[in-house]
Amino acid sequence: MIFFVLLLYFRLAKGDNCHILDNPAYPLLSKNGDVIIGGLFSIHGDIKLPLLPYTEKPEHLICTSFNLREFRFAQTMTFVIDEINRSNRLLPNISIGYRIYDNCGSRLLSMKAGMALLNGQDMTADDGCSGPAAVQAIIGESESSPTVVLTRTSGPFQIPVISHAATCECLSNRKEYPSFFRTIASDYYQSRALAYLVKHFGWSWVGAVNSDNDYGNSGMAIFLNAAKEEGVCVEYSEKFDRSDPGKLMKVVDIIKKGTAKVIIVFLGHVEMNVLVEELILKNVTGYQMIGVEAWITAVNLVTPTSYNVLIGSIGFDVGKLSIAGFADYVIKEFWQTDIPCLNTDGNISQSENNCSRYEEIIPFKNYNEDIRELRYANNIYSAIYAVAHSLHSLLRCREKQSCEKDKTIQSWQVVESLKKVNFTTKAGEEVWFDSTGATAAKYDVVNWQKGFGGEVEFKVVGYYDASLPAGRQFVLNSDSIIWAGGNTEKPRSVCSESCPPGTRKAAQKGRPVCCYDCIPCAEGEISNQTDSNNCEQCPGEYWSNAERNKCVLKVIEFLSFTEDMGIILVFFSLLGATLTVLVAILFLVKKDTPIVKANNSELSFLLLFSLTLCFLCSLTFIGRPSEWSCMLRHTAFGITFVLCISCVLGKTVVVLMAFRATLPGSNIMKWFGPLQQRLSVLAFTLIQVLICVVWLTVSPPFPNKNMNYYKEKIILECSLGSAIGFWAVLGYIGVLAFLCFVLAFLARKLPDNFNEAKFITFSILIFCAVWITFIPAYVSSPGKFTVAVEIFAILASSFALLFCIFTPKCYIILFKPELNTKKNMMGKTASKSL
Repeated sequence: MIFFVLLLYFRLAKGDNCHILDNPAYPLLSKNGDVIIGGLFSIHGDIKLPLLPYTEKPEHLICTSFNLREFRFAQTMTFVIDEINRSNRLLPNISIGYRIYDNCGSRLLSMKAGMALLNGQDMTADDGCSGPAAVQAIIGESESSPTVVLTRTSGPFQIPVISHAATCECLSNRKEYPSFFRTIASDYYQSRALAYLVKHFGWSWVGAVNSDNDYGNSGMAIFLNAAKEEGVCVEYSEKFDRSDPGKLMKVVDIIKKGTAKVIIVFLGHVEMNVLVEELILKNVTGYQMIGVEAWITAVNLVTPTSYNVLIGSIGFDVGKLSIAGFADYVIKEFWQTDIPCLNTDGNISQSENNCSRYEEIIPFKNYNEDIRELRYANNIYSAIYAVAHSLHSLLRCREKQSCEKDKTIQSWQVVESLKKVNFTTKAGEEVWFDSTGATAAKYDVVNWQKGFGGEVEFKVVGYYDASLPAGRQFVLNSDSIIWAGGNTEKPRSVCSESCPPGTRKAAQKGRPVCCYDCIPCAEGEISNQTDSNNCEQCPGEYWSNAERNKCVLKVIEFLSFTEDMGIILVFFSLLGATLTVLVAILFLVKKDTPIVKANNSELSFLLLFSLTLCFLCSLTFIGRPSEWSCMLRHTAFGITFVLCISCVLGKTVVVLMAFRATLPGSNIMKWFGPLQQRLSVLAFTLIQVLICVVWLTVSPPFPNKNMNYYKEKIILECSLGSAIGFWAVLGYIGVLAFLCFVLAFLARKLPDNFNEAKFITFSILIFCAVWITFIPAYVSSPGKFTVAVEIFAILASSFALLFCIFTPKCYIILFKPELNTKKNMMGKTASKSL
């Protein structure tokens, strides 16, 4: 520490002034004026590095690869300054000069040129090593990384740097770059616009390549975040530096092996040229290139060999040149006033031998064909006018009068004045700087197309304007776009094809979300949109259709009159009722015959009536269940069957008691006369009626939509309401049937001619067998088959009673009338066991 203090003391005591160690850097183009604006452009795109033996002073860097576009930017700057100087409306008595440097695409030269713009060409400075800046503002640079270097160099001195093309979002940080401005929007907007563009065309699977510098890394980072928000997957994101051939070859190999057909290329035009050359070398074509403003309209990329790689490219760019008179200026006035080694006729002067530094420029003195596609020139125009307006304000100029010419302007004042600038150019464009020092984001959407003459055209097919309301910012004419390879059909670039309605996306393990399998929706679930992430469950009364893309009402199933099973059951029901009525008619006609009289005709007619009701009550089980039909079907069934069994039971008791009464001294028949028979039937029936009334009062049957048995359909059924009530009805019928069976069995040995007990036994046996098998069948049968089983049991048991009891009698009446006599009915034969 003491050493440095002593060294500083001796230096101050010696009194040496600050001086430049190396030779001063001289501008490529310069002009004196009352105020000076600096310019820094990459008029050459590369440098040739000399050998560095570290034993002698290194040689000067040699600039190579002349860049016509950057040269046009320098010409634009001189044109605009000359235009302002000729005007008496802006800085009327102040002339603007310029110092334009060529950084040759090198950050080292950018820093050196920046220091030259700060210090000027003086070899020494005052004792304090300080002084006013040589320029009031600096225009440049075109690329972001050199601009960062330049801004960091000039920032401590608060000299404003206004870039026309540096778009890195990193430069929006006002804490780090408080004196930086730009007449172009930040890459924040372009990167997000790229994501919108990719999403708009339905590309969910893309590759990405960017330059390994501030511009490429920052822009790509914003794009990747925006792409993720938009649901776009990036198969690979690679970066390279143009000075690293190995990395470049690796990037090309990745592109070639990848499956993405769309590539986001976030490169400067120099890096893009290097990439295109390598793609051509490896014969990698057919990819849809999505470009950025740095290269999408770069004329140097238009070559016969690059056509197959870049035709159909789409990208964002700033507007075309709209400066009147510039095309004539670049082939006439510029060469006469700005190139010192040329005479007034534009020829090389014999007295000047300093044209060697312009030898790459002079061949273009009569060429202006590139002007029609020149971009960024408008931004340079706006940048210089912004500086002029800020100076106009600081010098208190009055239009068409004068300015305070001798007033000293500090660089920080220019920075503050630029923040307040707001003016409209001759082209009608409003210029002002936002809080980050940038202008509004406006881009043309440019498409590489082949013109009528075979030349490449940069056709504008849309625009993006971030200043407009949402929904109107992005306008695109997709029909006018030519795609990769010159095709008119948009390429597809997806990791997985879209999942149609009726399926859902299932992510593939270990792969991006855009890579998925299409899984059909499960039964009862649907997806009615393409690329659904989930299948939605249908509501309770709905079910999925066969395609699983729509919920439809479930099929409501019940035993209807129109289906085959219903028709068959109705037929047998009506058949049974008809046969019963016919038997009743036959008995009515033959009521005076012995066989009718001998079989208790009153109970027989009541039995036939009840059987008719039994057959007909089965019809209440068919058709759509309703509240009334549900209550009617079970109660009607229970009451009619009890009536029927009661009649059979009465007949059995009468037969049994009649023969018991023949025993000597028996007067039992007085208890089983007609009145008692009627009362017994009524009593048995009333008990069932009472059971049904209690059932209907406490918990009656009701129609119910059963959605548990089948998922795909609704069983419309009659819920029992109270299961106890239902089984009580059946149980009571069972008790009567069992009692009837026992009594009939006891009467089986009575005389055959008068004994119908054995027929009753057969009928009750069948009746019981039917209803015993009914119980498990009823419980296990699904849906409408439950009802069908119950109807079958009703019909089967009814037919059993009808056929077993009345068929033998009808047979005698119709076919054996000779047996229908009182003598025959009273005859006794040997009994037969059942």
